[in-house]
Amino acid sequence: MLTVDSIDLSYGAAKVLRSVTVAAETGQVTCVLGRNGVGKTSLLRAITGQQPIGAGRITLDGADISRLAPYDRSRRGIGYVPQGREIFPLLSVKENLETGFAGVGRGEKYIPDEIFDLFPVLGQMMHRRGGDLSGGQQQQLAIGRALVTRPKLLVLDEPTEGIQPSVIKDIGRAIDYLRRSGKMAILLVEQYFDFARELADRFVVMERGEVVMAGGAAELEGDDVRRRIAI
Repeated sequence: MLTVDSIDLSYGAAKVLRSVTVAAETGQVTCVLGRNGVGKTSLLRAITGQQPIGAGRITLDGADISRLAPYDRSRRGIGYVPQGREIFPLLSVKENLETGFAGVGRGEKYIPDEIFDLFPVLGQMMHRRGGDLSGGQQQQLAIGRALVTRPKLLVLDEPTEGIQPSVIKDIGRAIDYLRRSGKMAILLVEQYFDFARELADRFVVMERGEVVMAGGAAELEGDDVRRRIAI
């Protein structure tokens, strides 16, 4: 379980997160919603260790990870799928997946078959360069790479951005399967409301670096949530 407790985060003199509190439980999907520029990606950067926090605390399974480097957080069980995917275009699909080996023990340096069950296209294109894949296929590759690390927490930053509808459905089915497996907590940043509503067990809505709403899935039906995230 991830607990983010009253964190602040600044870029120089600009404070972008103010006393943000979020929790993500194993076997559940927690969605972070909000318009562009409200601090959603900054929250993920704080969780993954790419940006230091100024106040508050971040724990994973009860252990304080607030000051750990990104690679140490990966080894503790955080798998990250960044916005824009950031796959290696000149490496093959197989080599991209194998970059996830850096955060696992010697006995786990193999690609789980589960990844190819979730995304069969990756098995079919193992020796193709990452840059030759479509945007949707690259997104599946980025998720697969994160799963190679056997995460306790899977963090996804807008996985539907710029993706064709058929692949969005495939990604949604994969997230639902991972949730039902009960092996990990899933933290999903999303602007596509219908996608979030179908998957979320819990949600938080952010505005101007603060959490302004939080609740269970049933509350996502309310017009107030839609109004706060409408572009």
